[in-house]
Amino acid sequence: MKKILLAMLFLAPLSLAAQKFGHFNSAEIIQLMPEYKTAQTELQNLQKQYEADIKAMQDELQRKQEDYTKQQDSLPQNIRQRREQEMQDLYQRIQQTGQDDQQNLQKQSSEKMQQIADKVRTAVKAIGDAGGYTYIMDVTSGIPYISTTQSKDITSELKAKLGLK
Repeated sequence: MKKILLAMLFLAPLSLAAQKFGHFNSAEIIQLMPEYKTAQTELQNLQKQYEADIKAMQDELQRKQEDYTKQQDSLPQNIRQRREQEMQDLYQRIQQTGQDDQQNLQKQSSEKMQQIADKVRTAVKAIGDAGGYTYIMDVTSGIPYISTTQSKDITSELKAKLGLK
C-alpha cells in the first residue's frame, strides 16, 4: 500500500507537468472582429429607426393634443370622449412600441453577439486541439489569477486564426 501511495506522489507532479494551459482576452479579440463592427453599425441603425418611429408617433400625439385643446370647448361630449380615447390609445401604442423595440433590439444584439462568440469559440477549440491544451481560459470572465509562467497567452494566435491584426 505504501508503494502505491509513494508511486502516486511521484507520478502526480509528472501528470500536471504534461498539461498545457492557455488564456486569451475575448474582449480584445471581439472588438477587432469585422463582424462586431458590422453588428454595432446595424444595431445603431436599428436604434435610430426605432427612435424615429417613436418620435413620429409622439409628434402625432402632440399635434392631436394641441388640436383637441383648441377645439375642446366647442366639441360635443361624444366627440370629446372619442378624441380623448384616441389620444389615450395612441399614448399606449407609443409605450408598447417602445417596449417592443427595446426587446427586439436586445434580441438582435444577443443573436449577433452569439454568432461572434461562436466564431471565437470555434477558433479557440481549433487552437486547443492543435496545440494539445488541457484548458484555455478567457481572462475577461473574471478569473482572479492566471500564472503567465504556467499558462500561455494565445491571444495573438487567436487573432491570426480569425484573420485579425
